Amino acid sequence: MGRHFCFCALAFVLGILASCNSADVPEGFTFCWGDTGRHYPADMKPQTDACCAFGFPAWKGERVNAMALVWSDVPLADVKVSAGALRNGRHRISADGLKVSFVSYVMSDVLDSTRFGQCGYRKKADYDSLLVADVIDSDLSRDIPAKTVQPVWLSVDVPCDAEPGEYSGELVLKGSGMGRQLLPVSLTVLPRVLPEPSEWDFHLDIWQNPYSVARYEGVELWSDAHFDAMRPVMKILADAGQKVVTATIMDRPWNGQTEDAFGSMVVKTRKADGTWDYDFSAFDRWVEFMAELGIDSQINCYSMIPWNMKFDYVDAASGQTRYVEAGLDSKEYRWYWENFISAFAGHLREKGWFGKTMIAMDERPLDAMLTLIDIVKGVEPDFKLSLAGNWHPEIEKHIDDYCLAYGQAFPEDAVERRHGRGQFSTVYTCCSEARPNMFLVSEPSEASWLPWHALSGGYDGYLRWAYNSWTVDPLSDARFRAWPAGDCFVVYPGGRSSVRMEKLAEGIRDYEKAVILMDEWRQCGDTVSLGNMAAVLEEFKAFALEEGSAGDALKKARALVCR
Repeated sequence: MGRHFCFCALAFVLGILASCNSADVPEGFTFCWGDTGRHYPADMKPQTDACCAFGFPAWKGERVNAMALVWSDVPLADVKVSAGALRNGRHRISADGLKVSFVSYVMSDVLDSTRFGQCGYRKKADYDSLLVADVIDSDLSRDIPAKTVQPVWLSVDVPCDAEPGEYSGELVLKGSGMGRQLLPVSLTVLPRVLPEPSEWDFHLDIWQNPYSVARYEGVELWSDAHFDAMRPVMKILADAGQKVVTATIMDRPWNGQTEDAFGSMVVKTRKADGTWDYDFSAFDRWVEFMAELGIDSQINCYSMIPWNMKFDYVDAASGQTRYVEAGLDSKEYRWYWENFISAFAGHLREKGWFGKTMIAMDERPLDAMLTLIDIVKGVEPDFKLSLAGNWHPEIEKHIDDYCLAYGQAFPEDAVERRHGRGQFSTVYTCCSEARPNMFLVSEPSEASWLPWHALSGGYDGYLRWAYNSWTVDPLSDARFRAWPAGDCFVVYPGGRSSVRMEKLAEGIRDYEKAVILMDEWRQCGDTVSLGNMAAVLEEFKAFALEEGSAGDALKKARALVCR
């Protein structure tokens, strides 16, 4: 790797030695770089031999993350952190491209060590609890209690036109009664450019919950205030390369399993003569809002096969919401959905959205999917379908966005066939596996591991069931009545990202860089580099983490994309 060797150890050892260079140093004070891929116990003093903050050089257009750790044996008051511009001779990365944030702790529970799967309802009293640093917060100063680790998150957005070379700067910490403490920052910008997130190949699909934002912020659903509150939350997702808008075309498709149940974005009114009227205004505004943020490749509409098989409508005579309760093989079910599909397809064509909209289902059995396909294709043969669940070769050709559960693999010929039809083949994780995952107590490196797993398995991307289905008070307690803490959300209110979310986005950027490089290697016949990548990708196969380390695998993989 030469001078671009991925561990800039010398620069950061010098930084560690220089960090306490002020005469006004608090008792037992430590200010050092940590590892973004691991957790640090709140009550354990960090060691100054922590790993390099920037584990790899940056491409132009890339975001890189680092984490510093603050500790003092005595309380610190009014602590502020900042970072100035990074300089390379006369070239610079403006301070506007550097963001420094405190990382806040959230209450979590632990995993059930007696089993691999973590699904099922859980009582808080039955599980140990602990604080986990995860919220990348927005406050500009804070008090730090004595003998408590305070993580600091640094992100650097490298401009697309940055001059390649070695850049340096300083992370500055100051507080009441203490001198300025400095931690040098060193970054290598390589002569390669990462495309904008909207141009990434990785098919990211994390389900959004607008209803959770309305409840938490105390605003009227679909009001201007609601969209204003959602904008910073959904912007984080757009910046990670999200491709899919999550829309709901019926009330409670998952029977209200989260704190905030999903409602229907379409009002279906049954008139006295048995005909139907459909109001798509909420659906339209939601889709248009997400498109403004850059999430406009696909619209997944849930679901024609809900958990409780009850289907909402408004009775025109009374104005009351009522429900049709019907099985898949009933005339009532077919009557309800055939009318809707016909009207919905017509509306989508008027809006120019038909080609990217899919009727979406999750974890539905084969017989149910066969019935649904018959109904949808009978009304609109060109309507696209999406499914997250098990592999069913009988229906594969009808599923335009097919996402398999972790541990399952697409047959190689099926992937090529699907690519030829312009279809997506992805993978998802859920509560069924303890590792890899994005629970609050999961090692953050596992989030970065997941996109590499997608690359290793030949998947086009990754799906996760919950982006922001918040608990009652997510900023203090992520524990929930079902599933491990953090399973329901990976970002926080007010546009606060998380360590987990940023590490996932980091892995997605890795995926994009790897795809670009492998294409180049194939074109120029670089079989050595291709062979090295193939060997490394073996460490990202399903269940590799039962024995291996996500952090170790990532170090090897990133060494190959530091070019």
